[in-house]
Amino acid sequence: MVTRSFVELLIACLAVACVWPEGSVFATDGRIEEGEMAGYLLVPNERVPETYNAGFSMYVAAWPLLKTYPGHQFQTGLPGTWMFAQYDGPAPKNAYSDIEGGLGWWRDTRFATETPKFIMGGVALNFVEWANGPGAGKGRDWDNPTGLYGVAQLSPWVLWPPDGLNLAQGTCGELFGYGYLPLPLTKAKSTTDGKDVPTGDQCWTLFLNTRNFKGPVAFFLPCFWSRSTVPEPRLAGMLLDSRPSEPNRALQMETQYIPSVQAVDAKGETWARIAPTSFPRGPEGDSVVVHHVTSYNKAALWDGVKAWFEGGPEASGAIDPQGAVLHTFSGGGGATWRIYAPSTPNEERRPVAWTSFATPQAPDPTTFGYRWNYELVSRSGSKDGLLATLPQYYHLVNDGKKTEWVPVRAEDVPAETGLAQVRFDRPAEPQPEAYVTPDDPNSCWKRPGPVAGPFEARLGDGSVVTYYWYRFADQPALLNADLTPAEREDMQARVERIHRSWKKDRDYLAPPARGRLAGIDPRLIVTPPRGFEVGYVPIVTRQAPGD
Repeated sequence: MVTRSFVELLIACLAVACVWPEGSVFATDGRIEEGEMAGYLLVPNERVPETYNAGFSMYVAAWPLLKTYPGHQFQTGLPGTWMFAQYDGPAPKNAYSDIEGGLGWWRDTRFATETPKFIMGGVALNFVEWANGPGAGKGRDWDNPTGLYGVAQLSPWVLWPPDGLNLAQGTCGELFGYGYLPLPLTKAKSTTDGKDVPTGDQCWTLFLNTRNFKGPVAFFLPCFWSRSTVPEPRLAGMLLDSRPSEPNRALQMETQYIPSVQAVDAKGETWARIAPTSFPRGPEGDSVVVHHVTSYNKAALWDGVKAWFEGGPEASGAIDPQGAVLHTFSGGGGATWRIYAPSTPNEERRPVAWTSFATPQAPDPTTFGYRWNYELVSRSGSKDGLLATLPQYYHLVNDGKKTEWVPVRAEDVPAETGLAQVRFDRPAEPQPEAYVTPDDPNSCWKRPGPVAGPFEARLGDGSVVTYYWYRFADQPALLNADLTPAEREDMQARVERIHRSWKKDRDYLAPPARGRLAGIDPRLIVTPPRGFEVGYVPIVTRQAPGD
């Protein structure tokens, strides 16, 4: 999961701390200490041959992890992965760079609801930059745009808000299909920003498979990776602009903060309570959280598209299953979730007795989920969104071998702790600031500038986005992509072919074998103005609170 700098996170945490007394967590007992639950849920999947090194896709359940959004200290992802470059030998040292992101909530999410959003999450060398989508990245300083120009818009039908791609509000357990495959939209170069550092030709492209949109949306510009190697020439050609992808990736659910409180009773025993936390529940009570994790080789898409651009037959964009391999699940898995107060030393942060109420399982070889102990887990939700809500109350127990947080019933918690009176409400926070792009008439946003607009869309998260239509090659990201005018025109011609041929209502990723597809916010789906159907893309220039 892509996070912000330490200073930014500190500011965010301080801002949240200021609103705690106003009712985010309330209790009359002075011994209650605020804390959190954090850690990983591990989803082991079987290895596949190293030759499947041209990207991946998967279906992940999308659901409201918490009953109530707890404010901007909340940061957690739903199950996701980290796609690193593949190397012929050991990976180079001090060279962290990947594509991560996924579904979740982040401390810099400005327009958050209980429904998760999606970010792309590309990380340049050692986090010097990161890119979360078109016009979204590390911070919002357009004078120092670290990652803000790292992603180019490809789809003529989908808006990408800088706050993240919205799912339809109320999504609860449906499967969100996504993946990254490289497209040969540009050509390799021997230099980067005039330096003797190569830039590769791989445009890692986000493909979606959702209920109301299917196909490619946006892609990482190759220079996003190569620019970060200019000060580190030992790593030239070693990042994802040039290297294949490692097919055997970790799959985990990274949880950085779920609100909790704890207290000590008159006997010196410690008790805790967490905010209501849920997982999607199927009709039989079990949860499916990951499905059809797939790795690809270049025969799946790259080879056909490259041949098309070089004069061969038209490529449909559908990913060839002959170039794909499914990862399987054994049903194993673990958890490192811990409950602790901020003052607790790392070595004293005790684990939750996860296996007392959750059993990882593989209902079929390509699906992963959980079976619940409903003596401790409660059933909630409605017919449109069934949930399994985890135990809220825990007792810190040492059985002589280990110390862990054991789930208990609410009535077993001593009343003097005051935990039963705690409320996990949404805190009163300042109105979020708008995301605003440069308005300088001489900036890349204005010269050559858009061809149509402005237009507005009111999104389900309560925000309003303003967008314009740009010629693909004239969008700000392309003007900052270290490309000559001729190189941008070559990309323009290739993208025009894609716009004519690849439509939004047919499958590109193979459809899931079970479950229902999630939808993106329907207000993100747009229609190009007359005359701009091919070769033009919508670019969001502002996202602000609604009325």
